[in-house]
Amino acid sequence: MNSSRKAPNAHQQPTPSALRWAWSFGIALLLALASGCRPPAPDSSGASQAAESVDPVNLLQAAPVGQPLSGRPWITHLNVSDLDQDGQPEVLFCDAKENSIGWLRQSEQGWTESTLATGISGPVHVEPSDIDQDGDLDLLVASMGQIFPNNDKIGTVLILENAGASHFTKHVIIDQIARVTDVRAGDFDKDGLIDLAVGQFGYEQGEIRWMRNRGEWRFESHTLLHAAGTINVCVADLNGDSHLDIAALVSQQWEEIYLFEGDGAGNFEKKVIFGSTNEDFGSSGIALYDLNRDGRLDILYSNGDGFDYARPGPRPWHGVQWLENRGNGFFAYQRIGDFAGAHSPVGVDLDQDGDIDVVAVSAFNEWDRPHSASMMLFENDGQMNFTSRVLARTPTHLLTCVAVYLEDGDTPTLFTGGFHAYPPWDRMSRLLAWREELTQ
Repeated sequence: MNSSRKAPNAHQQPTPSALRWAWSFGIALLLALASGCRPPAPDSSGASQAAESVDPVNLLQAAPVGQPLSGRPWITHLNVSDLDQDGQPEVLFCDAKENSIGWLRQSEQGWTESTLATGISGPVHVEPSDIDQDGDLDLLVASMGQIFPNNDKIGTVLILENAGASHFTKHVIIDQIARVTDVRAGDFDKDGLIDLAVGQFGYEQGEIRWMRNRGEWRFESHTLLHAAGTINVCVADLNGDSHLDIAALVSQQWEEIYLFEGDGAGNFEKKVIFGSTNEDFGSSGIALYDLNRDGRLDILYSNGDGFDYARPGPRPWHGVQWLENRGNGFFAYQRIGDFAGAHSPVGVDLDQDGDIDVVAVSAFNEWDRPHSASMMLFENDGQMNFTSRVLARTPTHLLTCVAVYLEDGDTPTLFTGGFHAYPPWDRMSRLLAWREELTQ
C-alpha cells in the first residue's frame, strides 16, 4: 500500500477519537526499538489468522538478570549494544520507575547490572550512536517527562557522551517540548555530522522533527509533521536512492505510518504508506528488518495498545504485520497473525532454519486468565507464511523485547522487560533472559 487513504478494517469499532485522546497511554510507542506475494485483502488492517496456533512445549526457559525484582517495575525499552567494545553484546535499558538508564554486561558471574545515568524523567528509548565521532558509542535518550498522559511541554532529548570507563556526560539537546518517545541518528544533509530524528508523542499536540547537527552539541530543529501520537522514528535508506529516510509510526486517532523520503540535503518528502480506518487500531511499535531477504528493509509493525480504556486490555484486531518494501518508496501490507496486546516486534531466526521469524510480547492481555499469552513466536516457513506459537504465559505485562546473539551459531537469547502499571500483580518480572530449553 502506498496511499494516503486508510485501509478498511472488518473489525472496526466506533471508538470516538476524543476518548482515545483522553486515555491514550502512548507507552506502546516504544519500542523500543519497525508478506507473502498477495496484495492486501480489503480488510487488510483487520485480524486475519496466522496458519495455526500451537501451545508451548518448553521451547524457552527464563532466568532473571540484573537486580532482583522489587516493587512494580517499569522497564520501557531494551536495546542491544557493545558499549565497552569488548566484542561481546550487551543490553541497554530504560527504567521509568527509577528514571535511569541501565546496562547489562556479561561476566563470569553472569549478567551484571550497572546504572549509566539517573535523573532522566520518564526515559522510554535509548539508542547507541557515536554522535561526536570520536570512536566510542554515545547514547541518545528520549525522555517523556511523564509516562502517563500529559499535555505539558515536559519532553527532552538528551545525549549521554561517552567519557570512557563507563562514565557519561549528560547533554540536554532540547527540552520543554512535547513528550519525546524516540530519537535516532543519521547524517541527513551529508555534511559529515550526525543529525537526529525525533518523535514526540505529546498528548493533544506532538510532532516529528529532524535536528541538524551544528557541532559542539548544538542542534537546529526542522519540523516534519505536526500531529500527536508518534511512537517510533526509524532511520534508513528505504527507497534505494542512497539517501537516508525516516519511517514514523503515528498512533492516537491517526494510526498511520509515514515515510519521509530524504534527498541528502536535509529536505524530506512526506507520504503515508499505511493507515487504518480503525481509530482504535492500537499501534504499538515498528522496527526495520529485511524479513524476506530481498535486499530491502521492510517495516515490522505491531498493534496492541490497550490502555485506552477504563479497564486496560486487548482487542480482537491486535496483532503483528509487516509492510513489504517493494522498492522506490512503495510498500505492501501483509498480516502476520493475531496477538492480543502485541508490542515490541522482533525479527529473529529463533529456530535457526535460515529464515527470519517474528517474536512479540504482550503488555495488554487478559491477565486474570492464566492461559493468556505474554510472548508469541510467529514461525516463518521460508515462504513468508507464519505459524503462531505461544512462547510464554507468565510473567505478564511484557512491554519490550530484544534478541541477542551471544555466540556465533548459537540460538539467540531473548531479553524482556516488565511494565507493571496496572493489576494483577501476581506474575511480575523486571528483566528476564530467555534461552532454549536444553532438553528440547
